[in-house]
Amino acid sequence: MAFSAQETVVGGATVAMRRGGAGEPLLFLHGAEGLAEWPAILDRLAERYDVLAPDLPGFGRSPITPNIDDMSDVAYLCLDLIEKLDLKGLRVIGHSLGGWAALEIAIRDCSRFRSMALIAPAGIHVKGAPKADIYLIDPDQQARLAYADEAMGEAAARRALAGAYQEQAILDRIASARLGWNPRLYNPRLERWLHRVRVPSLILWGEQDRIIPPVYAEAFGRRVPGARIEMIANAGHYPHVEKIDEAARLLDGFFAV
Repeated sequence: MAFSAQETVVGGATVAMRRGGAGEPLLFLHGAEGLAEWPAILDRLAERYDVLAPDLPGFGRSPITPNIDDMSDVAYLCLDLIEKLDLKGLRVIGHSLGGWAALEIAIRDCSRFRSMALIAPAGIHVKGAPKADIYLIDPDQQARLAYADEAMGEAAARRALAGAYQEQAILDRIASARLGWNPRLYNPRLERWLHRVRVPSLILWGEQDRIIPPVYAEAFGRRVPGARIEMIANAGHYPHVEKIDEAARLLDGFFAV
């Protein structure tokens, strides 16, 4: 499925994004690794939906914006983007850091959302269940941790060490650190407002996730009203990559309701 590259300016920030497909709109918010490695599931989704995949500020082709300091700023920027593009009945998918962003948006204003799928989202902290410190380990080590399948992890580690990939990966890591360095990948205030998520929500997790442990799925399930939890066997932090068929089936079934 062909995606076109677009840019738009909102709140003084230039947001680059790729858009493809046709149908009702679907917004994909990427994780801490950005979209340097394009997730093929977006091509699947574009067969049914108008898929928008923006680079969050500082990631990919979206420049760092001085007035974006934390995830609340990202949430308001995304709300401005949604309003400017006049997106309604919006399906939202957020992975990892992008899942955190989706939740920060939803607790503020989810009136344009139809439903939301969160794939191994960051954003909260569970005592006694530490996340991997992605800012203190090498990119190739992180890649190995992110996959349950050792062969996929090794392939990702080799890509992480490739010169053509490293420059963008460094910039994406800097952008991620601006948002999630302290405290690590969560907002201490988010948890208290998750009751404001008032749209159907799916929480999707890999059973072998070593970046954000699966116990976080239960924690989100207790706090997001009516959330449905689906665990994917033999998958790590990228269940939508490792088990694309199963993830696509679950997303299609959820979004079809």
